[in-house]
Amino acid sequence: MANYSSLLSLSICILVLFHGSVAQIEQVTSRGQGESQRQQRWQRDECQLNRINAVEPSRSFNSEAGQTEIWDENDQQFQCVGVVAMRHTIQQKGLLLPQYVNGPKLIYVVQGNGIQGAVIPGCAETYQSPSESQFTGRQGESQRDQHQKVRQIRQGDVISLPAGVAQWIYNNGRNPLVLVQIIDTSNPANQLDQNHRDFFLAGNPQQEVQSQRGESSMRSRGGRGSSARGESRRSSNVFSGLDESIISEAFNIDSNLARKLRGENDNRGIIVNVEHDLEMLAPPRSQEEERQQQREEAQRQLERSRGSRSPPLFNGVEETFCTARMRHNLDNPSESDIFNPRAGRVTNVNSHNLPILRFLRLSIQKAVLYSNALMTPHWNINAHSIRYITRGSGRVQIVNENGNSVFDGQVQRGQMLTVPQNFVVITKASNEGLEWVSFKTNDRAQISQLAGRVSAIRSMPEEVLANAFQVSVEEARRLKDNRQEVTVLSPGSRSRV
Repeated sequence: MANYSSLLSLSICILVLFHGSVAQIEQVTSRGQGESQRQQRWQRDECQLNRINAVEPSRSFNSEAGQTEIWDENDQQFQCVGVVAMRHTIQQKGLLLPQYVNGPKLIYVVQGNGIQGAVIPGCAETYQSPSESQFTGRQGESQRDQHQKVRQIRQGDVISLPAGVAQWIYNNGRNPLVLVQIIDTSNPANQLDQNHRDFFLAGNPQQEVQSQRGESSMRSRGGRGSSARGESRRSSNVFSGLDESIISEAFNIDSNLARKLRGENDNRGIIVNVEHDLEMLAPPRSQEEERQQQREEAQRQLERSRGSRSPPLFNGVEETFCTARMRHNLDNPSESDIFNPRAGRVTNVNSHNLPILRFLRLSIQKAVLYSNALMTPHWNINAHSIRYITRGSGRVQIVNENGNSVFDGQVQRGQMLTVPQNFVVITKASNEGLEWVSFKTNDRAQISQLAGRVSAIRSMPEEVLANAFQVSVEEARRLKDNRQEVTVLSPGSRSRV
């Protein structure tokens, strides 16, 4: 009888735990579905686009050692794709102050060289650097500065950064360091609203760096001019809102040093001048690149051994956040995914070759079109695309679901435009050629092509095409077979748009 009572009690406990677990799972699932539905409703409301424009930044402001420019968050095309775009120009010996944002970030190095540091919570300080403040400890040992990993960056690099991870960037080159970045505020990692928020750990940042979503354009109010003259409003860093005595106690420092952390009377802006070169330990670029190349080759061999159709396996052992690669170079022609000697090349960086992007749910593509070449008409299957023109000029056409042209115009260096998911886009370079990078809101973004050897049109039977377009079978055959190239198309009399 006692055994029966014990068994009954155990069964009831298991049943209660099971129902509790199911309730929690349903609660989490319903909450996730609710967030997903809210996001989908937001995107539907914002993506009723009748017109897209190739635009330059709408506002800018100067700091002590550089300039920051931001594209208009109120532009409907950026609200549709759910990102905020900005460009930093850091002068020689300029330091972009440590900060973090409320969404994952992708940075493309347009020009220059520098050093980037990302502070990942819980990771060890694996680097030691010389410091001017070295001293001898009680045991007679020389103390050295220790810090997390720093990375050499150069033109063509893509830098990925998870939401909430603090970073700083220093220009140790001889030329200005130009960075273009997007912040994905519609990403699930951002549990705030769609406004981007920069949380600075030092200095007194200009107010213009924060979101102005819902406000009138700075350009229409002449904001760019006033910002350029240094009349920017100031906000503060995160320490300024904390009590001085609490800061002193937390760091075990005196009140004078605590006051300096709060950045009082600091008017240098978000990019500050470093009087002497930053002294820190970093592996030479050549050694770092060699190790990276070896790792990538090993990864490619592993994927080939599993079979080209096998999905990548992630077991959490191959790469952790502490050792994760956050940088990949897009400008190396030898790593192009598609190359046509008469038309150009395309290089993709996604979660296959930069695994951390799987967590960010972002990817990036670099396209290079030679003189008068085309990129085949296509649509993005599972992502929005945000294009930044890095060189040259050309013509772009974008068509919506009603067959209406929402953009048909010339683009040039320094401009940005968006291509919403499923909108058809075609691009033709001018005589000087055209290059751009496309930030994409999916870590495995895919396109479907309309012309060329792997296109949707070529994959259809001739009879289907003949009846769909009311043409002869011979004309349908020419439609399928006259263009044998893939993605990038060489110029010719039949390729004009």
